[in-house]
Amino acid sequence: MPADRHSPAPDERLLSALRRYIRARGAGYLDDPNITSIGVGYKITDGERTDTVSLQFTVGRKVALERLESLGTTAIPESIAVGEFDVPTDVLERRYEPSYRVVTEASPPETKVRRDPVVPGISVANINETAGTLGCIVYDATDGTPLVLSNWHVLHGPRGAIGDVVVQPGPHDDNRTDRNRLGVLTRSHLGIAGDCAVATIEDRRFDTGILGIDVTPTELGDPELGDTVIKSGRTTSVTHGVVRRVDVIVKINYGAAGEQRIGCFEIGPDSAHPAPGEEISRGGDSGAVWLFTADGKPGTVLAGLHFGGETDSSPDEHALACLPQSVFEKLEITLTPPATAQTTAPAGYDVGFLGVGVDLPAIDPGLADDTFSLDGSTTIVYTHFSLALSTSRRFPRWVAWNIDGGDIKKLGRKGLEFVLDPRIPAEFQVGNELYRDNRIDRGHIARRADLLWGPQPEAEQANKDSFYYTNIAPQMDDFNQSSRDGVWGRIEDAVFADADVDNLRVSLIAGPVFRDDDRTYRGVRIPREYFKIVVYLDKGELQSRAFLLTQNLDQLEALDLDEFRTYQVTVSEIEKRTGLRFPEAVHNADTATTESTGRTAPLDSLEDIRW
Repeated sequence: MPADRHSPAPDERLLSALRRYIRARGAGYLDDPNITSIGVGYKITDGERTDTVSLQFTVGRKVALERLESLGTTAIPESIAVGEFDVPTDVLERRYEPSYRVVTEASPPETKVRRDPVVPGISVANINETAGTLGCIVYDATDGTPLVLSNWHVLHGPRGAIGDVVVQPGPHDDNRTDRNRLGVLTRSHLGIAGDCAVATIEDRRFDTGILGIDVTPTELGDPELGDTVIKSGRTTSVTHGVVRRVDVIVKINYGAAGEQRIGCFEIGPDSAHPAPGEEISRGGDSGAVWLFTADGKPGTVLAGLHFGGETDSSPDEHALACLPQSVFEKLEITLTPPATAQTTAPAGYDVGFLGVGVDLPAIDPGLADDTFSLDGSTTIVYTHFSLALSTSRRFPRWVAWNIDGGDIKKLGRKGLEFVLDPRIPAEFQVGNELYRDNRIDRGHIARRADLLWGPQPEAEQANKDSFYYTNIAPQMDDFNQSSRDGVWGRIEDAVFADADVDNLRVSLIAGPVFRDDDRTYRGVRIPREYFKIVVYLDKGELQSRAFLLTQNLDQLEALDLDEFRTYQVTVSEIEKRTGLRFPEAVHNADTATTESTGRTAPLDSLEDIRW
């Protein structure tokens, strides 16, 4: 990726030959205990860089020939035959280490505090590590999930594991890790492809512009000798550099993770843009991304992922960066965000989701005139769920949804508000007028968490759709704290934990039970009972289980937690109470009887459920 050149362009045939040579034989040189890296760079003579391309070796110590044997090493020849070329060698004294040992000197406060939205260039780390840099925002190449990119030794570390909590800022900068959770570690790699990892972003917003640079990377580049670059790190903030070695394989000791060989390139100071204290990177800058510049101005092409620098004893200032193409391929990520607009109609409840048909319930003919029709259909479709709405009660008669337990996304609810569905006249919906300034909560019928699966844009749309008032029913504010009615809210979790569910897929139908004697509050008749039917496959056999919740609304003034009850019942019992008719397949899959469920005995725990 040519930029501001400091030397004539080298022969492309020579560079290609050197690249092939290092990939084939470079790792072998690192078996020598004194050799710390091999790469391609301009030869240094009498402390000055020349225009001669060389095979550049770095060693832990430069000593006279007669002392080499004492170090267990051998002399590097003055030149090496590489194909048709006789390439001079160059030997430099350098040791390397990962850039994560945190220094005590102050860094810009804005990089070390908790931020919402999070931005590239700030502190981040595994909950068990210290502090590194959030490099940039990337996206899962398969489903578009937004992720933060940094290093393996920042987000994973020797003590870490996939699924670990990642915090922002890192624990070194703020040890209140309980309030700084950013997400979880999803993928990582430490090896020849790089020192790299990604984590999710949960319950926080994000901006893609890099702090202090205000540029969002949009493309991946391939660094070449002489390219000028810029980065923004947690410790040294914004610094400039020049690519001075390419096709490098470096040997670094990662402590408990052992000695690792990392493919990378090397960056030195840019004399046209000197860094404060002549330090282009320090501990804590690990994970920052380098961008190519032109005339000193940052572009949108990503040059590399910073992961290391010189040791304190090294006489030379430099930084190491992983090659972006190998990092992005290994982690299966992209810089391209998914389309944010929903371009197709939402896919509601899927009848064939389980691999066998589970049809929606039918409504008794006598209730047909009380069911809202949208565009000629009484089934109102949302993302991953559908429902039928009673015009007189203004609550759904039923809500049906699917859960793909193997593809659940973790999305926050921050910024999402309960809203009326604009497709439906407000007179047929119950809004916030019922819930304001009292002890009644807005309860999701189709649980929000159940709907967050599929491609990222689809999951995000389902998250929003779940907040339509058409999917909401009233419940007491202490409802979910009840020892017995905690069962109701966790039935979906229990089926995955306690039943053998094929492909981790479940379909549900739930809703209120309307009764003529339901109490009226603020002009709204409030249901005192709810039903839920869970349908799944167990070794290819369809199974259905039915549940009934009874809620005593005398507790608007005085609440007794033990007045909430969840019962396991039969599908036929639900039909009697609701005026709904469930498909024959659901009836046949229900092995429960009144005697087997013990309907008169409430479920005190999830263990009482008969799957």
